Amino acid sequence: MTTPEAATQGRSVLQVLDVTKTYVLEGVEVHALCGVSLDVREGEMLSIMGPSGSGKSTLMHIVGLLDRPTSGQVIVEGQDVVGMSPNELAAVRNKQIGFVFQSFNLLARTGAQANVELPLVYSGVSGSERARRAREALDSVELGDRLHHTPSQLSGGQQQRVAVARALVTDPAIVLADEPTGNLDSRSGVEVMDLLQKLNASGITVVVVTHDANVARHGQRIVELRDGRIVRDEAVADRLNARDELVQLGMNTAADAASLGARP
Repeated sequence: MTTPEAATQGRSVLQVLDVTKTYVLEGVEVHALCGVSLDVREGEMLSIMGPSGSGKSTLMHIVGLLDRPTSGQVIVEGQDVVGMSPNELAAVRNKQIGFVFQSFNLLARTGAQANVELPLVYSGVSGSERARRAREALDSVELGDRLHHTPSQLSGGQQQRVAVARALVTDPAIVLADEPTGNLDSRSGVEVMDLLQKLNASGITVVVVTHDANVARHGQRIVELRDGRIVRDEAVADRLNARDELVQLGMNTAADAASLGARP
């Protein structure tokens, strides 16, 4: 399914065609996805949202090549991946999809640069090239001065920035962010959405999976799932600009500080 809004974007980088997913739990069939079709275009920032049990996590696992559909097609950069072997899937996943997880998924005793280098280790990239690309990715998320800081030495927002850098380091076709603000305070969450919007403005395709309607409004388009089906697929008319939100948060903080200073 190609929406009018998507048609104005670039070429298709991800297509989900009539995908179903059925689980059998204690002898009972559970239909997590029921004929879902979706087209993600190059340079798009898409939000996939829905309540718990809507099927959005199942869809995220399928488009992230972490799970296989029961039926239907998944096409990444022109390749139908459903019939691929586990090794072939891993190769496509490592090269074409950058992941940002709610829980960051960083190695606790490893510095930021080494964490970012990990996807390149699995790709067989040389040590010097890994280091160069990791430093470049960390610079892009404004953490070039934190190369050797471990996760415990970074704030939650900074850890998520490292995770974003790790997602970017392989130059993927898509950055897939699963509840990227879920473990962050309000300001840090807005900072991460500002970063994702900046990356998207530079031409990177971003897909954000969230249950939060305000987070979803940072995208250009919202796809909403309920009971395993798409119930809404439309452009965002009142898109939030994270940079404006950060300015407003700064103004509010300054006003609060002035108010506290004025008290007897």
